[in-house]
Amino acid sequence: MKVSLFITCLSDAIYPQVGEAMVRLLARYGIQLEFPAVQTCCGQPSYNSGYWEETRTAAKTLLEAFDDSDFVVSPSGSCTYMIHHYPELFKDDEYWLEKAQRLEEKTYEFTQFLVQVLGVTDMGAVFPHKVTYHPSCHGSRLLGVKDEPMQLLSSVQGLELVPLPFAEDCCGFGGTFAVKMPDISGAMVTEKADHILETEASVLVGLDMACLMNIAGNLRYRNEPVRVMHLAELLYEGVIQHERR
Repeated sequence: MKVSLFITCLSDAIYPQVGEAMVRLLARYGIQLEFPAVQTCCGQPSYNSGYWEETRTAAKTLLEAFDDSDFVVSPSGSCTYMIHHYPELFKDDEYWLEKAQRLEEKTYEFTQFLVQVLGVTDMGAVFPHKVTYHPSCHGSRLLGVKDEPMQLLSSVQGLELVPLPFAEDCCGFGGTFAVKMPDISGAMVTEKADHILETEASVLVGLDMACLMNIAGNLRYRNEPVRVMHLAELLYEGVIQHERR
């Protein structure tokens, strides 16, 4: 079984520790992640801005990069769902449409792959902290990733999971939305950060580094000591802590 890592732009360029955590966690279950070096952006920024021809160019690079993979795993619900748009982009091109449909079927967000494909819900992690969870819009609403992160978090020893008020409200990032409408975006992330602080959690966890980057920036600006982590980072740190006991 060939499983490939689709790292996404933000994780590759700014948060490489997320990909490293995924690689090390999956290796514990016999999954040696492949990394096609030719992979590039999924095309979401250009797609959302209406530049579909440019998006097709990026998409073709990704389709070729993962053509011989049995599964593709990504740390981002947003970028994972972008691949679901590929069949629409290539609906008039039979050759690329077939590749797009196959890639859509075999691409999973990280927690989806753990729970749905590997059947893993308890990694034996220990993380004795108060944690709250932000469900990013694309992952929860479009991919339907809701139960999987909850199952994984609920199995972590010592972790106190605190519900986040108005959890499903957008953090205001939205990729190009944050650039086009910065005042609205800023108000939204400030409201999100306010709700996080209401929980008195010491850690905010999520599944998409774009959203987490936006929230972390607001918290840092306010000098709030909330640690912001991708779930893969939390699980890996928890597994290491368990082994050190």
